[in-house]
Amino acid sequence: MSPVRPRNSFAYLAAVLIVGITVVPILFVVVGGFRTTAQINAAPSALPDPWVLDNYTFILSSPNFWRFLGNSALIAVVATVLAVGLGSMAAFALSRYTFRGRETVYGLFTLGLLFPLGVASLPLYLLLRQLGMLENPFGVAIPEAAFSLAITIVILRPFMHSIPAEVEEAAVLDGTSRLGFFWRILLPLSVPALTTVTVLAFVTSWNAYQLPFLVFNESQNFTLPLGVTAFQAQYTQDTARIFAFTALSMLPALGFFVLAERRIVGGLTGSVKG
Repeated sequence: MSPVRPRNSFAYLAAVLIVGITVVPILFVVVGGFRTTAQINAAPSALPDPWVLDNYTFILSSPNFWRFLGNSALIAVVATVLAVGLGSMAAFALSRYTFRGRETVYGLFTLGLLFPLGVASLPLYLLLRQLGMLENPFGVAIPEAAFSLAITIVILRPFMHSIPAEVEEAAVLDGTSRLGFFWRILLPLSVPALTTVTVLAFVTSWNAYQLPFLVFNESQNFTLPLGVTAFQAQYTQDTARIFAFTALSMLPALGFFVLAERRIVGGLTGSVKG
């Protein structure tokens, strides 16, 4: 049995530290939901004794939680469909067509990765107000899709470009149109990359706070991140219920990310190779 190299030991140590930094706070919140506020005040880092289910049952029986969940799901699904649908078509044109200025257009999308939402907050708010899209889910979903287009195209374009031209030539010889090749052949071959951008767009939209905060003022339109803030303001002294609400808010996006983890890695690997 070969000894563990120092470089490998350092990598394992770094992995353990990263897992600890990311997982421990999540576990602290989840486990905290199974305690009472008195237990948390007495011993913040202890395990529940006894385990309490009342906090989670209270949240799950609250109509506000399900309303926030539905709003988040609607916005995330619309934003994801728009980002992946439009991004895949743009990536197809930028990867399979040759035209003047193609690399310039792709470079502009690449620069979009450096453009933060905070810079566009004020003009975006004024535009949405002028269009009458405040207090409207599409007023959040459409801008979120627009901001997800850059990473979507940056991942999909190299992946589609790496598919051999012989595949497209064979499809054309069989009588398939360009659109048919895109729909029937290119998209199925790009499933790993499509899964990657779908998860990224969905999770980004689900966790978004600033844009919903700008657009929504009425509580019935709040998404889960805004709902967590409103719940914290309402139950300031009940730390255990706040933990339970926060934990339940994280679960959908976290579960979605964990289930698609392997496909995300495959999509990113393919895009890097392309």
